[in-house]
Amino acid sequence: MLRINNLSVQFGNVHDPLKAVKDISFSLQQGGSLGLVGESGSGKSITALTIMGLLAPQARITSGNVTFNEVDLLQLSSKSMNDLRGNKISMIFQEPMTSLNPVMRCGKQVAESIRIHQKMAKQEAKEKVLDLYEKVRLPRPESIYRAYPHEISGGQKQRVMIAMAIANNPELLIADEPTTALDVTVQKEIIKLLKELREEYRMSLLFISHDLAVVSEVAEEVAVMYNGEIVEAGSAEKVFTHPTHPYTKGLLACRPPQGKRLKRLPTIDEFLEKEGKVLHEDLIVNDADRRSAQNELYKREAILDVQQLEKKYLLNKPMFGKAKKYVQAVDNVSLKVFPGETLGLVGESGCGKTTLGRSILRLIEPDSGKIYFDKKEVLLLKSLALKKERREMNIIFQDPYSSLNPRMSIGQAIKEPMTVHRIFSGNRERKEKVMELLEKVGLEREHYYRYPHEFSGGQRQRIVIARALALHPRFIICDEAVSALDVSVQARVLNLLNDLKQEFGFTYIFISHDLSVVRFMSDRIMVMKDGKIIETGDADEIYYHPKNEYTKKLIESIPVGI
Repeated sequence: MLRINNLSVQFGNVHDPLKAVKDISFSLQQGGSLGLVGESGSGKSITALTIMGLLAPQARITSGNVTFNEVDLLQLSSKSMNDLRGNKISMIFQEPMTSLNPVMRCGKQVAESIRIHQKMAKQEAKEKVLDLYEKVRLPRPESIYRAYPHEISGGQKQRVMIAMAIANNPELLIADEPTTALDVTVQKEIIKLLKELREEYRMSLLFISHDLAVVSEVAEEVAVMYNGEIVEAGSAEKVFTHPTHPYTKGLLACRPPQGKRLKRLPTIDEFLEKEGKVLHEDLIVNDADRRSAQNELYKREAILDVQQLEKKYLLNKPMFGKAKKYVQAVDNVSLKVFPGETLGLVGESGCGKTTLGRSILRLIEPDSGKIYFDKKEVLLLKSLALKKERREMNIIFQDPYSSLNPRMSIGQAIKEPMTVHRIFSGNRERKEKVMELLEKVGLEREHYYRYPHEFSGGQRQRIVIARALALHPRFIICDEAVSALDVSVQARVLNLLNDLKQEFGFTYIFISHDLSVVRFMSDRIMVMKDGKIIETGDADEIYYHPKNEYTKKLIESIPVGI
């Protein structure tokens, strides 16, 4: 059904081109499924956009052809391609929030595609949309039909995108990272849904991801892309159980494993340098030593003591009178964190993790409760005293791009808190300290003068970590700091956080929806649901012997691969 032969795509001028895709070939059978795997920048999405005819104007196809049902898509006119796109060939884009029109209701966006390709009347198209919403298991279809994208959750937005993609019964569905940054439970539901839809409609599926464990649950065939080339291909079982290329071995190894706990995660670079011969045995943590170190931690006095913290948000606040509805984001939460400890806070989106983290730092003002940091009651501190205390407490936000000022060089962004708090004697010394921090997080001194858009996602996360370190804090909250990163970049950032913890004696609260990552990082784990802490204990104990049904559900949702 789909055949790509010797496809090459490049950007830039003829004399100095950036070769994004280099002479790749693969095919997909009618009703089959192929996983296209690799890191950001490997050429996966460029390949998909070439098939869809959606390449940017500066891209040039220098060789090859793309054949769909014996028709070369690269030779079609714009009108012919429009007739195919969204009809015979559909795509689920990586980021539903930016792919959906923010000023158009969700139902109208799906209905628009149906009316264009099937020439349906308005009411008939609406009924078809509501039927699709039920098929993709969206709750309250009528309500979501009228909702704008910002009014629904990430998982719901992704389901709206899937409904739009299957609205015209396509023969080929391209899913570009459809589960990245979703909760593991939502991810599991999306994967199950795609499999059911594929069987029902006899669709062919091209599933693009950086996560081999996720791909293994969807695809029968796998092609691994690295630096614009396909370096390994074959059945999913063969690629997973007997990988031959060091890059594939690295992709499989750099996610936190299900079994023994590791001191650090092996990186793809190590696999490429050592031709795939990285020994996990050298990295395994001795469990007796780990527990002994933990016991020493808990003999100390807590650095953070949170008591009966509450925060609620008003819903549909009227212009006059009192609001009648609210959501309890943090509900009577108490916890302690000990010096040098990493406390993992895990739960699905909307459970209150981020609100709790921001309330602890008073970035959000809680409604009631007490917070003691170093025996000082944080909620009683006035602005100057709070500013002084914030030198000791910092946060690494989930999205590094939105937390960096795009008009500030990264050197200025990291130096700014030093200037505000008057650390070091002057600009020259501060600049030198910033360059030292850049080197500490694995960047270059000359990066000082560059801007956020000039860096990859993983590099931007390192910049945010460097900024968090600028004031030499003792306590850091990592709020979903690696959730949207490639597994390989994620491994490097997690290793960096652990190295910095050892070097500077940091104390962390590590917030994530991914239990396998939380377990790798944490001494203890707290599980949060509907604003409450429902289970607490040793990281391995929670992971292997959960008591709460919700915790069991989270663990069962983790993709394990073949």
